[in-house]
Amino acid sequence: MNFLIVFLGAGIGGAARYGTGLLLSRFSALTMFPLSTFAVNITGSLLMGLIIGYFSARSGLAENWKLFLTTGIMGGFTTFSAFSLETVLLMESGYIGTALAYILSSVIFGAAALMAGLYLMRLI
Repeated sequence: MNFLIVFLGAGIGGAARYGTGLLLSRFSALTMFPLSTFAVNITGSLLMGLIIGYFSARSGLAENWKLFLTTGIMGGFTTFSAFSLETVLLMESGYIGTALAYILSSVIFGAAALMAGLYLMRLI
């Protein structure tokens, strides 16, 4: 059942991301700045904070809703929101060095992995 909950939420989140991209694409064309992705990532992080804050403040809420909203909708909208949440949780737990390592390694290795994938496919 949890897979279905995540599946449905991810579809909604993915459609919202696509719609946001369409909406903001005319503004992104004016500059090299990737406005659509930036807006989705920042909005997703804000929404993830609101959702987690809401569930933290209220006990007895169905975990299915949390799964639907966070892993499902927010996961389909942007995984950056999960990255932001994990970073903040590390910081709040006092693991500042680990949080910084997570940030740097995610960005550096993520970009490097993408470049490697592009390079390998261009060889084929």
